[in-house]
Formats: sequence, C-alpha cells, structure tokens
Amino acid sequence: MATWSNFNFQNSASPLMEQIIFFHDHTLIILLMITILISYLMINMFFNKYTNRFLIEEQMIELIWTILPAFTLIFIALPSLRLLYLLDEINNPLITLKSIGHQWYWSYEYSDFSNIEFDSYMIQPQNIHNFRLLDVDNRIILPMNNQIRILVTATDVIHSWTIPALGIKIDANPGRLNQMSFFINRPGIYFGQCSEICGANHSFMPIVIESISINNFIEWINNY
Repeated sequence: MATWSNFNFQNSASPLMEQIIFFHDHTLIILLMITILISYLMINMFFNKYTNRFLIEEQMIELIWTILPAFTLIFIALPSLRLLYLLDEINNPLITLKSIGHQWYWSYEYSDFSNIEFDSYMIQPQNIHNFRLLDVDNRIILPMNNQIRILVTATDVIHSWTIPALGIKIDANPGRLNQMSFFINRPGIYFGQCSEICGANHSFMPIVIESISINNFIEWINNY
C-alpha cells in the first residue's frame, strides 16, 4: 500500500504492474538524457558568443534535429503500444469477478458461483490492523497465481476501480460493461480507491483485495 513520503510506485504484485514500472523507468531515462543535453546546450550558450557572418542556412543540422526527436519518440511509442496491448489481453481467466459502483460503495458478484454477492462499505479504523479510509467490511477474496477477469460497471455516475499494486484502473460507466484481466503473483492485502471524481464522497469508497492460495479460496467458497 502507499506509505508516507513515498514518491515511487508501490511494490508490484502482478506482471502487468512490473511492466508498467519498467516502461516508466525506460521513459524516465530518455527524458533525463534529453534534459541534461538541453541544459548543457543552454548553459553553454549563456557563457559563449557563437557568431558566424557567413552562415545563411544549414540543412544538415536541421535534418539531424528533426530526425533525432522522431527516433526518440519511436523508442517511447513502441514499448508503450506493447504495454497497452498487454493490458487489454484476456487470457483464459479462471474466475470472473463483477464489480458495480454505487454512491458511495462497491458491490461484487462472483459470476462463476451461484449465490456469492455482497456489498463493500468503508469502515472506521477500530484497531491497529485497520487503515483509515482504506479498509472495508467485506474484502474481495481472490486466489493468487491464477488469471482473473473483472467486469466493471456502475449504477449512477462514473466511478473508477483502481488497485495501484496490481496496475489496474478501469472506469465504471453506467450502462456499459468494461473488462480487464490480471494475475496476482503473491499473497497479501492490496488497497485501492475510486480514482474518478464521481462526487463529494468519492474518496470514501475504497477497494480491498485479499490474495490467498487456491486451496484456501476453495475452502472460502465452500463456507460462504
């Protein structure tokens, strides 16, 4: 989860989030190189007087400073497109979870099972194990190391179902069903919030996923 004064991404818990972090680092290095080069040139121009009375036009340098930015954009665009297609890929999901956004809570339905559906409301912290504005009364229970598909919609206004540690952000639009696939590669509890400005209380409808082993998940299903 996010912690105080943390300016980096949260630790990834899915392959998709790992790829997002890799792409962020890749783009940041390119931007850093451009920033250093431009800063050096600008500082150099402040302290030097370059003049050339016979310089009327220079097509070669114009060709270079047109082609180099184009190549730079290609080095950014190709990994970006690859990542976009990876995020949209649906790969034989084991479980389908349906999430419905309301003002101001979430409803969940396990579509593969007969009668598992519940509402998830934010709770006030009661002990050291609860986090303020982040914990809920009914957590989403999902098995790790399995492909999971989520279907997201809303009943009133636009919400957004977001879990940063898993690299998930899906808009919940009324009358529309959006889907996404993800893979949790380690056990744990992952927190998220509605990241769409859907109204006055949009920050009070958190999301909590509890990732457990497949055997414990089957036991939870049987005891529900």
